[in-house]
Order: sequence, then C-alpha cells, then structure tokens
Amino acid sequence: MDFRYQDPYPIQKDDTVYKKLTSDYVKVEKLGDREILSIDPKGLELLAEEAMADVSFMLRSSHLESLKRIIDDPEATDNDRFVAYNLLQNAAVAVEGALPSCQDTGTAIVMGKKGENVYTGVDDGEFLSRGIYNTYQKRNLRYSQVVPLTMFDEKNSGSNLPAQIDIYAKKGDYYEFLFLTKGGGSANKTFLYQKTKSLLNEKSLEEFIKDKISDLGTAACPPYHLALVIGGTSAEANLAAVKKASAKYYDNLPTEGNEAGQAFRDLEWEAKVQKICQESAIGAQFGGKYLTHDVRVIRLPRHAASCPVGMGVSCSADRNIKGKITKEGIFLEQLEQDPKKFLPATPPHLEEAVEIDLNKPMPEILAELSKYPVKTRLKLNGTLIVARDIAHAKIKEIIDSGKPMPEYFKNHPIYYAGPAKTPEGMASGSFGPTTAGRMDVYVDEFQSHGGSMVMLAKGNRSKDVADACHKYGGFYLGSIGGPAAILAKENIVSVDVVDFPELGMEAVRKIEVKDFPAFIITDDKGNDFFADLAH
Repeated sequence: MDFRYQDPYPIQKDDTVYKKLTSDYVKVEKLGDREILSIDPKGLELLAEEAMADVSFMLRSSHLESLKRIIDDPEATDNDRFVAYNLLQNAAVAVEGALPSCQDTGTAIVMGKKGENVYTGVDDGEFLSRGIYNTYQKRNLRYSQVVPLTMFDEKNSGSNLPAQIDIYAKKGDYYEFLFLTKGGGSANKTFLYQKTKSLLNEKSLEEFIKDKISDLGTAACPPYHLALVIGGTSAEANLAAVKKASAKYYDNLPTEGNEAGQAFRDLEWEAKVQKICQESAIGAQFGGKYLTHDVRVIRLPRHAASCPVGMGVSCSADRNIKGKITKEGIFLEQLEQDPKKFLPATPPHLEEAVEIDLNKPMPEILAELSKYPVKTRLKLNGTLIVARDIAHAKIKEIIDSGKPMPEYFKNHPIYYAGPAKTPEGMASGSFGPTTAGRMDVYVDEFQSHGGSMVMLAKGNRSKDVADACHKYGGFYLGSIGGPAAILAKENIVSVDVVDFPELGMEAVRKIEVKDFPAFIITDDKGNDFFADLAH
C-alpha cells in the first residue's frame, strides 16, 4: 500500500460564533519568505483570564436550548422538568457575574493547537496559567486543587493551580484553543474499558452500553452531554477524545470512516445510545427520560489486540469555551448572555413539597421523615452542618483516637458540600451539593455513634448506605446537583465556620437554610429510590 497521511481528527469546519477581545498583542513579522504571527505573551494571559471568567458564569445557547426542550417535552416527567427549570433559573442568576454556575469551579484545562508560524518566545503554559490565576483570584470562584507534600500529606494550593495545559503543533499561522473547567463530579464519571474485537457486533455493543449507562448514575449532575469513544491507538488517545467529544469539539468530524483511519461520528449509534439512556428511566437526577441531553459516539482506529472504550460526560455545568488568536486579533467564543429568554412564563407544576423543620431535636426530625415514602419532595428550613471529604476523614480520626464524635455531627443533618468564595454583600457563595458516594465508607460507623443520621447531597449511593439507614434509622436526602448559584441567592441565609478552619473550602460549616429543595432518596426502612429504579 502506498504511503498516505491522514489527519487523525479531520474537523471539517468551525461554525463557532466568536467575539473579538482585542486587536492588541498580535502582529505579523517577516522571516525570510515566511510571515510569522508574533503574539505578545500578555495576549495569552488575557485570553485565558477572559475564557475562565466567561465559562464560570455563562453557558452555551445550545445547552440552554436543550434544557428548554425538556420543559416543553410532554414525555418528560415532572422531576425532569423541575430539574431543567431549576438549572435555567440558576443560569439566569450566574450570568450576573457574582455567583458562578457551580460551586465546584473545577480544574482549569487548556488544549491549544499552535501553528508552525506562530511565535510567542515564552513558555506558553506559564502565561496561560497566569490568566487562569488572575480569574480565580479576582472572581468568586473556589480553589479546588490540592497539592501533595508527601505521599499522604496534602494542602490546598490556594490559587486553583496547577492547571492542565496541553499544546499541540499544527500547520498554519494561527493559534486555537479549547478551555474547560472540569468539576470533580463529572471528571469522576470518566470510564475506560479495555475490550476486544468481541465487543464489535450489534448485540454485544448494545448490551455493553446498557450495562455501563447504569454506572453513570446521577452523581455528576445530569442531564449529561454523553461521549462514547470506541477504539484509539492507545488508552490515552481514547480518553483525550472522550473529553473533547463531550465538549462538542468533534461535532464537525466526518460521519464515515476511511481506509486511512480517520476518526468519525457514528450518527446511528448516537441515536441508539440516546434511546438507551432515555429508557433507563434514571432521568434528570430523580427519574424520567432525560439522563442525557444528547450523545456523541466517536469511532477511532485501534491496535488489533486492543479495543479501548471510553465514556464520559459534560454535566449540567457545561463549561466549555473555544478561543483563537489570528492576525486579526484575539477571539473568544460567545456564550449566552440572556438565559432568562429560555425560561417558560410559568414554572412547571409540581405537587406541594413537605416542609421539614431542621431545628427540632434529631429524633423528631427522623420521626417526621419516617412518615413519607422515598421520592417525596421536601423544603428544608433550619440548620445544616456542612462537611465533605477531608472533614469526614478528620471526624473518623477523632473517633479512632477514642474521643467522642463532635455533637454538631449528631444534632444536625450533614450537608456534603464546599462553597465558592462569598461575594461582597451576600450571605454565601455558590454552594451546591457534592457527590454523596465519596462519603459512603463513613456512614455505618458514623451512624453507630449517632451521627450522620440525616445526610444531604447529590447522586446515588451504595447498598451499604441503605443498609446502615435501615439498621440505625437514618435518611439520605438528595438535592438537585447543579443550581449552586440560585441555592446561594435564595436558600442559604447564613454561613459560619465551626471546625477545622485551616481546611479552607473543606472546613466544617454551619449554615441556615430556608425552603431548601430536597427529595427523600434513602429511608429508615431500607428503601432506596435509585436501587428501586434499577430494578
């Protein structure tokens, strides 16, 4: 066979709508017969700073249109519509620029493709990192990065750095970028499966996908933009394609393969996988049709002995934004500035929620919750204790040392969360729930000591949690994952640190809430909404 070079990912067009940031920082210089695009590194800093700011507070119009379609769909469940409506409300609050759309303002990720005729004269990663640093310092974003000092000792970096920056070489005289902020919830729902040729038939692939969709659950704040990548010259290539596909970066790939091995979208399987997701009935967090907005299926070449399969999501905080630098200037993708236009005139109808007074003694709270079945919608009023991963580890250290569990862990429900910075004049920064499953390992032991009797977070949990709640009379309540800005604006009255202040966003806090929305997911009788749904 004759030599043939194939662009592995032949993106056929870029239909992104860009806004121009500036004509500064770029100039064209001659080097012999070549024209060189010379970029002042300050231009990289500016682009990264603006990209991180926009993507933290605004979303793509297409994403918001997808939420509106859920509300308009007669086949959507009431819970689907309730979640979609809350997410649109949240977007309308976040776009004001004070409260980011999600409290987990993510790991900053930059993918750049740098033309051979582009010159900066610096380590581009340093100046992109400077721009990221600037935004996280100036805006009400959360520092989520922890850095290792030893194998087991870590501390928060205090800047949200380091960022993940990957820069590739390409032909041309322009520089293109994809910026993402990836929260822990959606990042943790990226899966790699090492399969073989035996998967590549209709029946086996469909059975595999049905099985793996259940692994997604709701912990990463659906509805999702789901990416499924089959093949890849390596596991690393597969997962890199998953991330870019979930950000719609590969939407304009060809839709068929060729003998040189080009990547392509399989539209037939995208429709099949979307149908599988809808029929799973997991829905937009609390049952229904809309686990996913849409699906991208990308087929790649592979080694004959390997068939990597990757699956990942972009969550309800669909934070992806493109940028470019050309001889005309510096450009950034235009995100939606008026999300309110997607809201319906009236909210979706729902049955009235049950009000729960969290300031009653814990036995009375448990007795009240015990009156209602799983899936009951609640409005919570009163005191919550906020504690997440490191705080739970600290509490366990206290118990292991023979000391009693702190009383606040026994007297109040525990909200798994970690806030973004508090804007001036507000009671709280963005403050949505984190993934419940990471705390599953603590539940049985903590409930045996009288703590964690009512837990509030997002997503499905293990059978061990249902067993512990049945044994000790506890409850797990689910909160909507995603609308962190509107929760801060409308439902959180006050926030005070009560323990471990040195942990930053992981410190234990006491918050007062009003009409805080939640659902009973796991009850004191061993019932579990998500387990029941799976059967």
